[in-house]
Amino acid sequence: MTTSFDCTDTDTRSAGLAAAQQAIANRQCIVLPTDTVYGIGADAFSPQAVATLLAAKGRGRSMPPPVLVPRLQTMDGLAVDVPDEARALAEAFWPGGLTLIFHAQPSLTWDLGDTKGTVALRMPDDEIALDLLALTGPMAVSSANRTGQPAAQTAAEAQAQLAESVEVYLEAGPRPAEGSEGIPSTIVDATGPVLRVVRDGAVSLDELRAVVPSVLGLGEEPAAQSAGPGVPADAGSEAPASPES
Repeated sequence: MTTSFDCTDTDTRSAGLAAAQQAIANRQCIVLPTDTVYGIGADAFSPQAVATLLAAKGRGRSMPPPVLVPRLQTMDGLAVDVPDEARALAEAFWPGGLTLIFHAQPSLTWDLGDTKGTVALRMPDDEIALDLLALTGPMAVSSANRTGQPAAQTAAEAQAQLAESVEVYLEAGPRPAEGSEGIPSTIVDATGPVLRVVRDGAVSLDELRAVVPSVLGLGEEPAAQSAGPGVPADAGSEAPASPES
């Protein structure tokens, strides 16, 4: 039975986190606040749960969800060949509005959809989301809305769209904060020879370049050559969707 918890109340919040943890363990979907908008989450390591998430959104396998992580160190358990430059960006902007695309660990038994061997990772800057991720481990999370509809900014808005396809709704007030503009995360593809932005968002190119000067902006190519060997000019354009898309 679908249940909603008011996480602005301390006692209810504890009960809500426990219920959400149990739902994730049971391969069901939950709705949680993030620092951008509300997300629909599922166990990243359960193909059944991820399929349920995609079905709830009306989305196919061609648009796989990214994965939210509770701490920076989780990155090395989920990705391989992590460039030093990408690690520097994660250290600078996690938790926060930066999604990084990596080659996924081939040994992991998960199925996020048609990822082409990649995974998009982000550590959200939201206390409730991080508390839940600490309990559940990495979660596949996409924006809590039916595909093509506005992203939900409260759990109630998410419930109006997703109804009983979600087991637990965690309500914590508007996300982003009321009066703030909802800006999606910046997405950086770290799977090629040079880091490149594939979606502009919360972290500006100037901020990224203050940490890694060689980051390519959206649509930019390296000065010396159009792309690295075997890397098409639009590398990363088919990367996993962001949590806000």
